[in-house]
Amino acid sequence: MSSEKTDALWSTLHALAVLGEHGSFTAAAARLGISKAAMSQRIAELERAAGVPLVQRTTRSVRLTEAGQRLADGTRGAFAQIQQSFAAVRDLADAPQGLLRVTAPVAFARQQLVPRLPEFLRAHPQVRLELDLSDGLRPLAVEGFDLAVRHTAAPPETHVAWLLAPTHSLLVASRAYLRRRGAPANPDALRTHDCLHYPRAGQVAGWTLLRDAERLVVPVAGAFAANNSEALRDAALAGLGIALVPDFSAQAALRAGQLQQVLPDWKVEGQFSETLYAIRPYAPYVPRAVEAFVAYLRRAFAEGFGA
Repeated sequence: MSSEKTDALWSTLHALAVLGEHGSFTAAAARLGISKAAMSQRIAELERAAGVPLVQRTTRSVRLTEAGQRLADGTRGAFAQIQQSFAAVRDLADAPQGLLRVTAPVAFARQQLVPRLPEFLRAHPQVRLELDLSDGLRPLAVEGFDLAVRHTAAPPETHVAWLLAPTHSLLVASRAYLRRRGAPANPDALRTHDCLHYPRAGQVAGWTLLRDAERLVVPVAGAFAANNSEALRDAALAGLGIALVPDFSAQAALRAGQLQQVLPDWKVEGQFSETLYAIRPYAPYVPRAVEAFVAYLRRAFAEGFGA
């Protein structure tokens, strides 16, 4: 094949790599901003030029053949370098600009992140922000995210991590519930209360509480459990029981007097991480929009989430 014809296939090679990452013509087309039909046509053109099948299609999924995978693997690094080079040139402009894709936990994003976004976007009018709300650990590089907010004690060593804020787990209940059932005087008294907890797969529901040298593990039970701290907080507001939530979920309700902290002299251990990070895969170049957003978040959450 002549070099002129090969040159015309560079964008199609990138489409093959994206298809391999997503395993779907629909998802890959959305990533590239083209139609599914155009995506299929590009791959067909590339297969004709290569002379071998590059994609294996089934009724449910799409995967690359051995030849397709070798081709995608061989070009992925080059396209990543092109992307970084273009981003570096684009950032020679005075102001941060471009699309910033961020993923963050659902409850934290709704309660703490989204209310702070208008100020950042007004300060940086050339930045467009796309926010993914998910409690799952999304693969950042594969799915094209620039940044993730993570509630974790140990960021991956392959990523750059910026500490945003410390967080703490709190036991809270509504005043109406405490009037009806009484406030527990010690951790053991939680056994007789309706406890609203975050279920963990394969684990018996229990809370670990510490005070000085004391460490107690208390089994808990109640009429409601949820894998979302916002749902647990709302259940506590409705008087369903004592909820264990991160401080950022309870902050506003505690300040408004809608919730009251339970066993404030005891520290709850092991349910939620005590640090909040912004992370991204390591790269020699960090886009200016990412730097600006991380700096903004660090200022916004510098004082933590104490009530």
